Amino acid sequence: MTPLDYEFLRKVLKERSGLDLSADKQYLVESRLVPLARKAGLAGITELVQKIVKAGSADALTTEVVEAMTTNETFFFRDKIPFDHLKDTMLPALLQARAARRSLRIWCAASSTGQEPYSIAMCLKGLGAAIAGWKIDIVATDLSQGVLEKSKAGIFSQFEVQRGLPIQMLVKHFAQVGDMWQLNADIRSMVQHRQLNLLQDFGYLGTFDVIFCRNVLIYFDQDTKAGIFERLARVVEADGFMVLGAAESVVGISDAFKPFPDRRGLYRPNTIRTVKPGMAGGMPQRAAAVAAR
Repeated sequence: MTPLDYEFLRKVLKERSGLDLSADKQYLVESRLVPLARKAGLAGITELVQKIVKAGSADALTTEVVEAMTTNETFFFRDKIPFDHLKDTMLPALLQARAARRSLRIWCAASSTGQEPYSIAMCLKGLGAAIAGWKIDIVATDLSQGVLEKSKAGIFSQFEVQRGLPIQMLVKHFAQVGDMWQLNADIRSMVQHRQLNLLQDFGYLGTFDVIFCRNVLIYFDQDTKAGIFERLARVVEADGFMVLGAAESVVGISDAFKPFPDRRGLYRPNTIRTVKPGMAGGMPQRAAAVAAR
């Protein structure tokens, strides 16, 4: 791969997904795109770049490149703490606040192969009679249609169900199918799947009580992160919550959200804000952002 090839791919990935690769990630690009090039019958990355240039950025091959470069690392109840916050802090507050309307909407903004939204579904299912008669919407979105299809099927390997999933939940919510495990239909039916790139408008999804946007922002530059926060703030209820990954924070990036006291990774919309230079009506003038894992 030549330096020009790498710069071209960096530009395409930033424009299409928001992924901001540093100048020293050539090894990562080669490890993920050489197999893709060979699968397409091409000699290497230079030929892959030439084909993308010839076909245009809207070509299916470009989509494959973007999906190959996004990270789909996930597992059930990943990092545990966010799910403790869900059970101990968010759900008690929301069940009280939403008692009149008896509905909850939760969005997983980078849902990958489904372990996160299904973990949330199992937490809610565990509430039993407390949510009987409630309308529960869990919306799972991802840039990659491929991972969404896997998530919809709800079929996981032995290795996948061993990562973070308590044995009692495996027995209760899964059925063994050969050497794989499939989630029961009642859990799968709680999750809606939609392909979505956060570079594009997501206001049509409506508003949410909780947004899980974990382990996404670490891949993007500061302007992109700020743009995402501003736009997320527009689709979360004023008394709702946002959950970030362990290595992510709004501090020093945006005042759209404020940390929830003593709850790492948990945030609430900031209703008292100062409009910063370069902002119009609370929105960045420059377009922002993206989705990847």
